[in-house]
Amino acid sequence: MAASKPNILIIQVDQLAALALPCYGHPVTKTPHMDALADDGVIFDNAYCNNPLCAPSRFSMLSGQHTSKIGAYDNGAEFPADIPTFAHYLRANGYRTTLCGKMHFVGADQLHGFEERLTTDVYPADHGWAPDWERPDHRFDWWYHNMDSVYQAGPCERTNQIDFDDEVGFLAERHIYDLARARTRARKSPEDGNGDDRPFCLTVSFTHPHDPYACPKEHWDRYDHEKIDPPRVGHIAYDRCDPHSRRLRQACKMGRGEIDGEYVRNARHAYYGQISYVDDKIGRILKALEHAGLRENTVIILTADHGDMLGERGLWYKMSFHEWSVRVPLIVSGPDFFQPRRIAAPVSLVDLLPTLLELSADPHAQNPADELDGKSLAPLLRGEADDFERPVISEYLGEGAVAPMIMVRKGGYKYIHCPADPPLLFDLETDPDELENLAPNSAYRDACLEFETIVAQHQDLNALHDQILKSQKRRRLVFKAHMTGKHTSWDFQPIQDASQKYMRNHLDLNDVEHCARIASRT
Repeated sequence: MAASKPNILIIQVDQLAALALPCYGHPVTKTPHMDALADDGVIFDNAYCNNPLCAPSRFSMLSGQHTSKIGAYDNGAEFPADIPTFAHYLRANGYRTTLCGKMHFVGADQLHGFEERLTTDVYPADHGWAPDWERPDHRFDWWYHNMDSVYQAGPCERTNQIDFDDEVGFLAERHIYDLARARTRARKSPEDGNGDDRPFCLTVSFTHPHDPYACPKEHWDRYDHEKIDPPRVGHIAYDRCDPHSRRLRQACKMGRGEIDGEYVRNARHAYYGQISYVDDKIGRILKALEHAGLRENTVIILTADHGDMLGERGLWYKMSFHEWSVRVPLIVSGPDFFQPRRIAAPVSLVDLLPTLLELSADPHAQNPADELDGKSLAPLLRGEADDFERPVISEYLGEGAVAPMIMVRKGGYKYIHCPADPPLLFDLETDPDELENLAPNSAYRDACLEFETIVAQHQDLNALHDQILKSQKRRRLVFKAHMTGKHTSWDFQPIQDASQKYMRNHLDLNDVEHCARIASRT
């Protein structure tokens, strides 16, 4: 490891399945910039999100704690302001922490430890998306995950998601150059106190390739439509689906029948185009990092909040524990810190916070403020270990469920438990497509009992169920009140102070010089 604290660049994309990337074996998608990160990075082949839904996944990643512990049950649940995130820890340890893009914070705190936030969010910050498990057929928004995004998939000129990610990409690039300018100023004019030579942690979060499945024509045209691959596992008849998959079909208005293959191909084609669109953005960010002279001492982490079923098994979007939904890319690129390698050990996003604490030599690494559910990946990154003797756990507590759901990945097996449903057990080494449920097989009785013990030790699901129902009821009332009469928004509003940019008469010559240009390879 380098003697100084490394800079950290975290790039997170939304709804990107690991299995949709070339570095994880996909034969069609084109991602040269992500491939470059993978080529000189450490690839985690079995990384999982801890909740296959946007906001809960991000809150668990930021806090290093499972969503059931911090009350982040669904997309309408508040992220408590007193839960330390990696941004809090790193900032207290001398880092300049910046968020650019989506993080789906719910509640009045829209920073959660980030010193700077460059954009607003693409989604609302209120409780409007709180589900109601007591009314399982209720939909809180008419447009939320209906199949129009599949039936209308294709190339497009603009969407609000393209508008958002164009802004995210541009501001991230500019911020990288601003970081370099600040370092130059700190070295050349330390007496004026306007420089900043702290190490940085920049989190850049794109909303693509999240549905709706629409991409710019430029990126659609990169793919031959006839070569778009169909799902590995095609449509499964409704009466042969597990209960949660049936509930998801109803919750997302998929119906019971099979979707015409051309609609499926269009949606997958557009999704691949969206991936290439994001890859272009990532390429520009990496180029800015290199040109600003900041790449050498920067650890880059590429991941996603969850995946997308993308028509596999006849399912779409996320909210499922099947691999396309719950497995995420996790690539750590730091040529000056780690040797490129692939790691098969199952890991998850709650491991990110303790990893960052160790990499940044944070004094709280051995004694964090909260009891963390994750474990530092630094020994795996450094080649000091090949595996962890611990299960990886993911939870699902949102819409489409009727009771808490827990997934446990241990070794080659995946176990899925819900008090309302029969258990599922898959051997991912011999059955990577999860076609054979081993739980009813008496030969796997002891394995199921072991997994049941892990679930019971993880959470009291009856008590958790009661807590979730009470939380949903409270939040629906609070939202109704907030939307009655005068509305005060929690949505983040970036402050753009134009008086300090470009050419202004109150700036002296050094100010203008530092604002106008950056020395090559600062």
